Amino acid sequence: MRYGFYKLLLAGSVLGLTGCGGGDDPSLWKEYALTGAYSAALSENGSHSVIGSFNHGGSLWQSSNHERLFNWNHKQGDFSIIAATAFSPEGTYAATANQQDLVLWDVKTGKPEWFWSSPAEIMQMDLSPNGDFALLGLADHTAVYFDVKNGGVQRTLRHEARVRSVDLSDDGTLALTGSDAYKAKLWSMQTGEMLRELEFGNVVDTVAISPNTQYAFSAGSLDKAVIWDVNSGKELHVLSNIKDLLQKRVSYLSARFSPDNSKLLTGTAAGLVQLWDVKSGAELRTWRIHKRDPYGPVHAGVYAVAFGQGKYYAVGSNGIMNELK
Repeated sequence: MRYGFYKLLLAGSVLGLTGCGGGDDPSLWKEYALTGAYSAALSENGSHSVIGSFNHGGSLWQSSNHERLFNWNHKQGDFSIIAATAFSPEGTYAATANQQDLVLWDVKTGKPEWFWSSPAEIMQMDLSPNGDFALLGLADHTAVYFDVKNGGVQRTLRHEARVRSVDLSDDGTLALTGSDAYKAKLWSMQTGEMLRELEFGNVVDTVAISPNTQYAFSAGSLDKAVIWDVNSGKELHVLSNIKDLLQKRVSYLSARFSPDNSKLLTGTAAGLVQLWDVKSGAELRTWRIHKRDPYGPVHAGVYAVAFGQGKYYAVGSNGIMNELK
């Protein structure tokens, strides 16, 4: 099952557990994909997004004026099924992937730089600085550190099940992975050594590392979600707790720490975007992303979130970009 499909199914399945209420409306919303998306990614500052649309394949968008800059498909004349997307930390490169193939794109020119085939089905990916390497979460129970510009696997990180979520630190020295074996694992990309391991009660959907590599976020599907200390592995704050079945049984699909490491922005399968204080674990703001049908029973899942200048961005599985203030 493609990761995008998995997330869409999850968005519908958790609604009865998370409820419909709460959250401010977006200050502005724009349609980026007509009927929905397989995947989406936002650059670090929210200036650009890559969408894997149901209808027109991959595309790059500029957030300031909500303009589609380039169509990005893997084969001329065809609309590719883009199952995974990512940006390099500085935003100069982006990557798109179908189940097996990976393309690196120049964000400024829109031109493809490299094209490679993955060793196995790609579940999720992230890019290192300057787009030199891609961390690929694969269905064959591995995460691989792939040399995008020269080809070849530099490191293989072995797991007990499919690797569903991955994140690289901004400097490329650490990797955080989440798998269907109910585990989040922190790795040194210099040595390939596993440094930390946290166990959950379900598959680990989402992981994130703070820019200063001091904090991490990991969340299990319909299970607990935690901010934890990278150096000690200690859980600092539990953001959702499975003991509270009515209101806190949440699946997080996206997460990002702020540039100054003080805040965490998360998106859920039921369309909720939350802003958290990292030191206290307090919830500071809550929004609901736009629904196509205001009277429909199911919210879209939040595929990607980002901190902008004086605003926040969130892209939904329904293909809509949301500006939040």
